Amino acid sequence: MKLRLPLFPLAAALLLAGCATTPRPFQYNAPEQPEAASGYIDKPGWATRRFAVAAANPLATDAGYQVLKAGGSAIDAAIAVQMVLTLVEPQSSGIGGGAFLLHYDGKQVEAFDGRETAPAAATDQLFVGPDGKAMAFYDAVVGGRSVGTPGVLRMLELAHREHGKLPWAQLFQPAIQLAEGGFKLSPRLHTLLKAEQHLKKDETAARYFYKPDGDPRDVGMIVRNPALAEVLREVAQRGADAFYQGPVARDIAAKVQGHAGNPGRLTEQDLAAYQPKKREALCSDWQQYRLCGFPPPSSGHLAIAQILGVMQQLPAVKPALDGDVPSAELLHQYTEAARLAFADRAQYVADPDFVAPPAGSWRSLIDPSYLKQRAALVGPQSMKTAQPGRPGGAALSWAPQAEQIERGTSHISIVDAEGRAVAMTTTIEDQFGSRQMVRGFLLNNQLTDFSLAPTDATGQPIANRVQPGKRPRSSMSPTLVFDKASGRLLMSAGSPGGAQIIHYTAKTLLATLDWGLNAQQAIALPNFGSTNGPTLLEEKRFPAATLEALKARGHEIREMPMTSGLQAIQRTPSGWFGGADPRREGVVMGD
Repeated sequence: MKLRLPLFPLAAALLLAGCATTPRPFQYNAPEQPEAASGYIDKPGWATRRFAVAAANPLATDAGYQVLKAGGSAIDAAIAVQMVLTLVEPQSSGIGGGAFLLHYDGKQVEAFDGRETAPAAATDQLFVGPDGKAMAFYDAVVGGRSVGTPGVLRMLELAHREHGKLPWAQLFQPAIQLAEGGFKLSPRLHTLLKAEQHLKKDETAARYFYKPDGDPRDVGMIVRNPALAEVLREVAQRGADAFYQGPVARDIAAKVQGHAGNPGRLTEQDLAAYQPKKREALCSDWQQYRLCGFPPPSSGHLAIAQILGVMQQLPAVKPALDGDVPSAELLHQYTEAARLAFADRAQYVADPDFVAPPAGSWRSLIDPSYLKQRAALVGPQSMKTAQPGRPGGAALSWAPQAEQIERGTSHISIVDAEGRAVAMTTTIEDQFGSRQMVRGFLLNNQLTDFSLAPTDATGQPIANRVQPGKRPRSSMSPTLVFDKASGRLLMSAGSPGGAQIIHYTAKTLLATLDWGLNAQQAIALPNFGSTNGPTLLEEKRFPAATLEALKARGHEIREMPMTSGLQAIQRTPSGWFGGADPRREGVVMGD
């Protein structure tokens, strides 16, 4: 069943129809390439009239922009952006990984699931060492063991079949041209390569990313990737089968199984059998808005809806901002609500093809009566650690999953000239994935998004344990926002950042929809959250008075880097306004 939303008002529809242009053959022109400094860079935000694309690297944004300019759809632009990100931002996403894509066609929201799957030969003991204990995170990640069946190409092919306007092959031109002609290594990629500990262990990756003396390639150095260009050309001509069957699939399986110290179980048969899924988008009402996000195996929308729903039950904090940072009272309310949401996340959320939702429906977790019950647990002092609830009287049939590392990822937001929209979060999981490079692209380490331990200390199974063919739980939170009364699209948003994706996205929704900031102002606000432990605050962004006020309420404070990579596009009276995270290299482009 697909969610159906009211049509745009007639006047808006006529305006969009008037703006439409006849598509012309797409011809990609490589732009001047960026050499911006790394670190935190203030960004102005970008106003556009007809369409906009926001992505994590200027070359990727430009590829999407050129596709939209040529009359392509939001899906067309997303494909071009993803292929360029594979090349220029390989540490975060690519054809060796997976993605969740929300699409709005002017009438309905669809959820395209390109999440990786566990190999058929995987068992719940995959990450259990000889001593019977769960492996250390990087012992599990580096090598073939952590590689799941990539899903992004099959998913994008399905989405294009239904919503593409330009020919599939044309959408690969930007990435092929940049891979062959060369692109300038970005400051962020250089910085991450310099700090990276494991990538050099793979000879193919070491030759590509590093100079002969072992130092990473310099900022601005021209990098070419003919191996990736060859793969993309094959996929452009023959479709995703060129990746999932034949020589590319054979090389992926050989790389995974042939790792000397940490082989994996992915086979050519796993690749050939992979199928994306279309799921019903998970939408919930908040204030006068309809928020649409991804259902399980993502925990993102459920957690965001729980946090916002609990906060709505609490006394309103006015003003929410203390100067240019969230107030201590707001942070107290938010992080307490987050503790409750993350307790439920650890208890219940996993691949719905393997794990039944509590009380028979995932909506039990965001039911207003349940959220009111949960909100009653928020008091003047921090609860420090929350316990999972019992939505609809649900039985606690699973053990809660212990917290473990999650990070990596990239986000793309697009609105096209006909009012269609994409919010797509895409990932190879950890920075540089499994550190295994094949034919010019990196393989994911998505299987470490499963619980490394299959059971708790008493032997009770964990919902998000490894099982063959299963999709690991995710925090990815691609979000589309609508006006509840009219159904009019208002925003596309999302972020990378592991478990913190939930907080980065929720912050942006609160700041734009409730506090009245524009997308760029909202994204630039300091980050904050809790994953049901300490209160996490972006380091060097909050005044001492805020920290002291939280400590007086019993919060254990942990200041840390919280490097979001938010992208958001919001409707304005004159068109669209896009924001990109100052913590990364993203930009917004449009007409």
